[in-house]
Amino acid sequence: MLAKLSTRSAVRRCAVTGAVGLALLVAGLPATASDGTEPDLSRFYRQHVTWSKCKGADMPEDLQCGKVTVPLDYARPRTGKLDLALARYRATGKKRGSVLLNFGGPGGAGVPELAAGGKDFMDLTNGYDVVTFDPRGVGRSSPVSCGDGSDDVSAATDEEADASDPQAVLRQLKQSAAQCAKHSGPVLPYIGTVNASRDMDVMRQALGDKKLNYLGFSYGTRLGAVYAAQFPKKVGRLVLDGVDTLTEPMSEQGIAGAEGQQTALDDFVDWCVKDIACPFGQDARDARDQVVQLVHSLDEDPVPTDFGQQFTGQDLVGAIGQALYSEELWPSLERALAQLVEDGDTRGVMGFATGGMAPAGRGETDGGGGLVDADDVPLDNLPAALMAVNCADDPDRPSADQITKGLGRLRAEYDEASPVFGRYRLTELLMCYGRPKGTDFIRDKVRDVHSAKMLLVGTRGDPATPYRWTVETAKRLGSSAVVLDNKGEGHTGYASSKCVHGKVDDFLLYGSLPPTGSSCGPDDEE
Repeated sequence: MLAKLSTRSAVRRCAVTGAVGLALLVAGLPATASDGTEPDLSRFYRQHVTWSKCKGADMPEDLQCGKVTVPLDYARPRTGKLDLALARYRATGKKRGSVLLNFGGPGGAGVPELAAGGKDFMDLTNGYDVVTFDPRGVGRSSPVSCGDGSDDVSAATDEEADASDPQAVLRQLKQSAAQCAKHSGPVLPYIGTVNASRDMDVMRQALGDKKLNYLGFSYGTRLGAVYAAQFPKKVGRLVLDGVDTLTEPMSEQGIAGAEGQQTALDDFVDWCVKDIACPFGQDARDARDQVVQLVHSLDEDPVPTDFGQQFTGQDLVGAIGQALYSEELWPSLERALAQLVEDGDTRGVMGFATGGMAPAGRGETDGGGGLVDADDVPLDNLPAALMAVNCADDPDRPSADQITKGLGRLRAEYDEASPVFGRYRLTELLMCYGRPKGTDFIRDKVRDVHSAKMLLVGTRGDPATPYRWTVETAKRLGSSAVVLDNKGEGHTGYASSKCVHGKVDDFLLYGSLPPTGSSCGPDDEE
């Protein structure tokens, strides 16, 4: 999930955390050529980034943009290449190198996120160029798309979908896969964390750093952990905030995610009903029921938006999910829901689904490997990339028999976890049906990492990445992992906790690592 570091983060409607990866990524690393020798990657490791002012009306004057070129297929580097979009704020103090940021997702574009929320990282410019990127398949970096494919899967999770014709569910899922392949271009088989991590090592070299200094949020923690396993001797100062699981299958992740989001929604409702302006009244139990009814009514009868699309209940669920990442967004969510309930106005909730910006791109990618214009990024790039990466990273696949015979049971389990987010999370799980098995590298190989010390931040009240994932991941990584226990609320700690922010900055800037087991209390107790 995207770490909610700013109210303008680049998220899209129907964001789905399941994924469609149409080809198997290599499980073992590094990849080798057929004669047993290492592929020659020297031309990629010899490059240097050329920086210039970022184009676009929303881009800050002091933000610079560039690109780095990586192989499409690391096993066959001469068969194609990709350009990846970069952005940076230059160091203002004595420069010790660069720190690379990933804001989460998977599928989150780093460049617009840094442009919108760069103020959170200005302290780091005392020692670093603060750099981020659009990963392969994301944003301007050969963006993938599914067209209307996600709508096919959403239809498959309808309550009546398997009642009369179970095979229709499978047909809808296969149709979705075909739509993703049609709209995504050649990058789709090579998307995923294993290759994105290798891209980061090319970036490290192109930025002139001997070791990678890194701050990753949410999904970005998975990416950072994979990098540490692939390149342990290249790990510099590495921070993982809002730690993702490395072991749980997507089915279990979906249940945990639905439960966490439901808890966050209940907390929001408890807060909302204390305000006379709450659109659901002043009774918390009745208000929760009204939220469920609103989602169901929009699924049955979507409303039009200013962008010519239909806004469904599942679109609303995705927007609410983004808004629940931070308590700071609750007043805005209350106003947006009031606009929707009282006036049928979708603009407020669409602001959460689109990061507060009108959608721009509509086309499909041409697959050329070069950077695309920001206006040409497909509308569904975030959910499409999210789907592709998660499926590429997960070796489990539901069988046709499991889906046709077990969909009712699965639906009941997900609805029990959350009457609001359950169907949304089930859709994520089904998106991997029929796709080639994903890599087993993450589950099997990312463990007992012998690298420099890494700082892992877990937040007790995190609705997206439960604290137990921090503990479990730290145990898997071994003695290199140091845990900081953030006893606060919200998704990730860096932007919401002054204590976490300070300890992370102290580590990245000065190498001052807190003892494992250290904690930060809620800011209102400090």
